[in-house]
Amino acid sequence: MSVATLQDKLTASGALTGSYRGAETPASFGDTSAEFDALQHGAAVFDLGWQAKLQISGKDRTRWLNGMITNNIRDLAPGRGVYAFILTPQGHNQGDLIAYNRGDYLLATTDRDQVEKVTSVLKKYIIMDKVEIEDISEKLVSIGVAGPKAAETLTKAGIDASQLERGELVDAVWREIEITVVRNSHPQMDACEVWLAPENVEKLWDALVAAGATPVGSGALEMYRIVRGVPRYGSDLRERDLPQETGQEHALNFSKGCYIGQEIVERIRARGNVHRTFLGFEVEGEPPQPGTKVRANEKDMGEITSATRLPGGRTLAIGYLRREVATPGTAVQIGEQNATVRNLPFEL
Repeated sequence: MSVATLQDKLTASGALTGSYRGAETPASFGDTSAEFDALQHGAAVFDLGWQAKLQISGKDRTRWLNGMITNNIRDLAPGRGVYAFILTPQGHNQGDLIAYNRGDYLLATTDRDQVEKVTSVLKKYIIMDKVEIEDISEKLVSIGVAGPKAAETLTKAGIDASQLERGELVDAVWREIEITVVRNSHPQMDACEVWLAPENVEKLWDALVAAGATPVGSGALEMYRIVRGVPRYGSDLRERDLPQETGQEHALNFSKGCYIGQEIVERIRARGNVHRTFLGFEVEGEPPQPGTKVRANEKDMGEITSATRLPGGRTLAIGYLRREVATPGTAVQIGEQNATVRNLPFEL
């Protein structure tokens, strides 16, 4: 298991650590409610020690990766990134990543708990291609900033992210330190990342806190992720889930040409819909366990993949439900609990 870059410093400051997405990282800084509030209403800073980075180089890199993943790399402009799935030939999801065009190489980010699998799958398909993959996770680390005041807080710290579009990155020099500022690509999750060498990460963290950002741990981040309706691979995105069932249309491109699993994706598209869809549930009582069945009309119609109890008492969950009952406002049963179907992201 990897150890987050800031772990020693943040543990010494009182953070409670735990395993999250393949790394030991802060779970809480002592007040998860206040941390979640910062994500919702202010500016939050968090360790991205669970983020793995793969540098993909070689003259065939663009053509090759374009044939490996579900989104368009062929036409990706320098300084831009897209979210994508890696599928099996049968259309099953083997992982997800964000791929960025860095000019003379591509850079892919994914979670540390799936980087070994992602790397293995990708390397398996390097046959006669001039492509090399290097894990540079220990050379280039990340800090995240999220919340409605994130851009303002970054500016106070001397980092301008105000003009970045979704999925865009820019290289800069901050206090004589080379950094890369990145805006998250997910349409329901507006956040920024700053990439830099590990020896400078503590200086950046201190500057962001001094500029007003609240340190937050994985507990508050999970609440925020669920509220925003953003699925995570390994819990909400699994091999048995078809790409169009996940609701992540921004991961799919239908004009890029051939890629592994395309035939299944196109077949589903031609059929017009899928039987299940990814959405939200408001639950009465404690958070249900992942895998708990969702019932309607006395039949199993879906299942929960993630759930959380928010400060203030609301219990929210995300998961899959058959389309014939997937109408917001529909009453369902989750285990022994009453629940109501909700759109994503949730309204708070």
